[in-house]
Amino acid sequence: MKVEKLSLMQELYNDTFRDIKEGEIVKGTVVAINPKEVVVDIGFKSEGFVPIEEFRDVDDLEAGREIDVLIESIEDDEGRLVLSHQKAEKLQGWMKLGDAITEGDNVEGRIVKQVKGGFIVDVHGIEAFLPMSLSSFKGVQTEEIMASKYTFQVAKLNKLRRNLILSRREVVQKEREVVRDRLWNELVKGQKRKGVVKGITDFGAFIDLGGVDGLLHITDMSWTRINHPSEVVSIGDKIEVLILDFDREHSKVSLGLKQIIENPWSDIYEKYPTGTKTRGKVVNVMPYGVFIEIERGIEGLLHSSEITWQKKLVNPQEMFKVGDEVEVQIINVDKDSKRISLSMKQLEDNPWLEVEKQYAIGSRVKGKVRGFTDYGAFVELESGLEGMIHISDMSWTKKINHPQDVLQKSQDVEVIILAIDANNRKINLGLKQLVENPWMKIAEKYPVNMEMEAEVVLNSNFGVFVKLEDDVEALVYSSEIDREQAAALKPGDKIKVKIIKVDVEQMKIGVSARP
Repeated sequence: MKVEKLSLMQELYNDTFRDIKEGEIVKGTVVAINPKEVVVDIGFKSEGFVPIEEFRDVDDLEAGREIDVLIESIEDDEGRLVLSHQKAEKLQGWMKLGDAITEGDNVEGRIVKQVKGGFIVDVHGIEAFLPMSLSSFKGVQTEEIMASKYTFQVAKLNKLRRNLILSRREVVQKEREVVRDRLWNELVKGQKRKGVVKGITDFGAFIDLGGVDGLLHITDMSWTRINHPSEVVSIGDKIEVLILDFDREHSKVSLGLKQIIENPWSDIYEKYPTGTKTRGKVVNVMPYGVFIEIERGIEGLLHSSEITWQKKLVNPQEMFKVGDEVEVQIINVDKDSKRISLSMKQLEDNPWLEVEKQYAIGSRVKGKVRGFTDYGAFVELESGLEGMIHISDMSWTKKINHPQDVLQKSQDVEVIILAIDANNRKINLGLKQLVENPWMKIAEKYPVNMEMEAEVVLNSNFGVFVKLEDDVEALVYSSEIDREQAAALKPGDKIKVKIIKVDVEQMKIGVSARP
């Protein structure tokens, strides 16, 4: 009787509870949901528990819903049945995907997170690894990557170890080839297309049209003169360009930017006839002149010779800076070469027309030293006109090696008007003429055959210059001194000399150092 009763209870138990194994996937029914776990009934003697974080959409969970779970542990340390919904999905995914794909196949997936060396990709519920080197996501933010689904190629598949490695590089390459072919078929001369500045060189910029790169040459960037493409575009700029020409066989596309707007030079003669007064902005300053933009796309050159009547030699870089607004006059327009010549001095009366009435030859005038050359000094007179003191008109007696030995820049000086050439805008000035020519008295003071001691001033290839007294110098001819003696002399040395020639007209004294 006891045996029969025990057998009946065993049958009842077997009918109520099933045999389960760890690692097995079974169906279960959601019984309850709490903040940490989901309670699931799988028909076992006790209910199982699934961590709440394993469910993507917790809001869709409700009691009575049937789900697949994997039995992780029949009895943990607390005697509970531990289940996993996530592992069940992954294992089912592997069972399904593993039979459906092989290496080289394409699969769709979504980037789940970035890890060391690459990304984790969700492919139909299973985790795959995408190495950074095969991702083609260089320079893209992870947040942007996770926003979309992508197609990947199966690079390596190990079904036993459940290991799936993906690559996007080959997929991207094929996508680019498709896009490139489509773009080549769409290209038409004269077509406007949008692109992104990919690179900049001295001769132009490379524009990515969306799979095909084109060259925007510097000459096709702007109707105005530019020194470098970076003045117009920067890397990353999104711009609209015109297809000027293309050669699919050699993968070349020529682009234009300035051609999108109307050529401002088309009616230049009507807009700016010779003599027109206008205002413009300085856009570049060079040693020879100033480039002035008189309207968008049109620049003219204000040559240094057209800046002022007063000065023959001017340095534009000392007078102008980029951004200055100036008034100019159009003096010449050449549409074919796209050149406009400008003038500032033409806006003023020419002071050289009255210069001969203003300055009499031999009159004394005051001025200020403005600059130097090797052969003279430029002096700005009180009228604003500029004259020059030649180095030979600085001293009656002293050999001047450089004008700055006598004068300094910005120095106030008094000079004599020696000559005027209004046609060539030249005024010759004299400094030594302020005092009487001393050479008649010098000739009397230093007669021929007179012997004296002199101080060496300069030792040159053709002789030795010596000082007889302050501002009175003489030349010891190379034939009138021993070669070894001459080679040893240096400025400040004393030597005995004899006067052998006095030329009043040439203002020169020749001496000999021979015994």
